[in-house]
Amino acid sequence: MGQVFVRIDDRLIHGQIVTAWCNTLNVGEIIAIDDNLAQNPMLQSIVIMGVPKQYHPSIVTTEKAKELLQTETQKNRLVITRFAKNIAELKEFYPTFEHINLGNCSKQDKTAYTLPSGAGRNLSLTEDDMQVLNEAATLGCKIICQLLPTDKMRTWAQMTSNI
Repeated sequence: MGQVFVRIDDRLIHGQIVTAWCNTLNVGEIIAIDDNLAQNPMLQSIVIMGVPKQYHPSIVTTEKAKELLQTETQKNRLVITRFAKNIAELKEFYPTFEHINLGNCSKQDKTAYTLPSGAGRNLSLTEDDMQVLNEAATLGCKIICQLLPTDKMRTWAQMTSNI
């Protein structure tokens, strides 16, 4: 059975994902979760245009992501969504996630927390994002921040120690 890696990154699929993370994690499938983008075939094609077919990229709704995650595969999967709060509906799969990696989390309208990422940037999270991540951590998910595979990894405990 393949491994499932989750990344929270408001850019969804971009160059670092394709050139660094997919290779490092030996990814065979990219599942980007974005309910709005999944309804727009033209924008989907633009987002995945530069992704090599070997990664089998798809942009799906949360419901479709649940279906895909229930399907067994030997391939490692990289699940990407824009905001931590978007994985709240995937609780049943938390035990199968190798880790949840906080990538680029830009400031949002309702940003309540700004956490140090350890990579010279800050992570902006809403109350909903924090609630989801705290719950995931309580349920045993390893939550990390690592923008690139070559960057130092920071744990959830390190990022939230001053809150």
